[in-house]
Amino acid sequence: MSRVILPMPRDFAMHAYAYAAHSADDPLAPFTFERRDPRPGDVAIDILYCGVCHSDLHTARGEWPGVVFPAVPGHEIVGRVAAVGSEVVRFKAGDMVGVGCMVDSCRHCDPCKAGLEQYCENGMTGTYNGRDRTTGENTYGGYSDKITVREEFVLSIPDGLDPRAAAPLLCAGITTYSPLRHWKVGPGSKVGVVGLGGLGHMAVKLAHAMGAEVTLFTTSPGKEADARRLGADHVVLSKDRAAMKGQTRSLDLIINTVAAAMDLDPYMNALALDGAMVLVGAPADNHKSPSIFPFLMARRALAGSTIGGIPETQEMLDFCAAKGVAADIEMIPIQAINDAYERVLKSDVKYRFVIDMQSLKDEVLKAA
Repeated sequence: MSRVILPMPRDFAMHAYAYAAHSADDPLAPFTFERRDPRPGDVAIDILYCGVCHSDLHTARGEWPGVVFPAVPGHEIVGRVAAVGSEVVRFKAGDMVGVGCMVDSCRHCDPCKAGLEQYCENGMTGTYNGRDRTTGENTYGGYSDKITVREEFVLSIPDGLDPRAAAPLLCAGITTYSPLRHWKVGPGSKVGVVGLGGLGHMAVKLAHAMGAEVTLFTTSPGKEADARRLGADHVVLSKDRAAMKGQTRSLDLIINTVAAAMDLDPYMNALALDGAMVLVGAPADNHKSPSIFPFLMARRALAGSTIGGIPETQEMLDFCAAKGVAADIEMIPIQAINDAYERVLKSDVKYRFVIDMQSLKDEVLKAA
């Protein structure tokens, strides 16, 4: 393994080029490694675009436990099928496909059999920083020119979706779609969204597309116009105590997308009878423990949710194509990834970076 990008060997088609973090303290830099040749049930994908998730940054900087370096982040992947194994039936060369946050699971526990692979009782295999179930090797993600994935974990990108704007749907989209579907959001539902970042802007768009009345909670007065453009019917400044009190018992569901510790009580009080707040953001520190009485007085619930399973993720992609929903994106070359991370920390993106992998391929060609 090397930090230097080398010309592709003509006799090894699965030699891969990527950008990787070689330690928690190093910026991402060029990296070469070997993807496996397709097994009978595998799909080999030429990566075209990869979204940039805050989870990528946490991993690259060693902020989560268990990171194995070198780490190649990226789990919002869109590309074209380059080759398939002999047992693959759903895909063929040239198909536009996607890969999200997982590339395998045990496939035999109850959640897996129910299409909820993200909750695999034996642990799903992450697209990056996971453990390959066959080889035991560390998995490498989508900041790369190619990837090889089991057929069962490959998704079809519908013709109606711009593949660039579809990439963030594989994480930000499904992370917010899944709780909206689980809590049966539809016309007449009143949904709150906390935070307007990569996850929050998708939650607003999706809830609006499902027919809900949407309220955005934000600490930034300057986000009101954008929130309404995305589909919010109401915008509430969460620092305004009077405004928050005015939301008491007004919402059926709240999707909390913020990845920072906060006081949850004002949001719990905004829930109507039998309402639920779902946490999808993952703060580094725990939230302040909520008070008990808001739960008791209106039979409210506090829940968590991660991504969706493969069937639900495909359903989400098809829904987005039918409704014209996609992420708001800013395209970047792979060479700008370290600057992009700094901008993510400053919330200086509307609302998801997407890497154009042609920039990596051009770098390889220039070095050849």
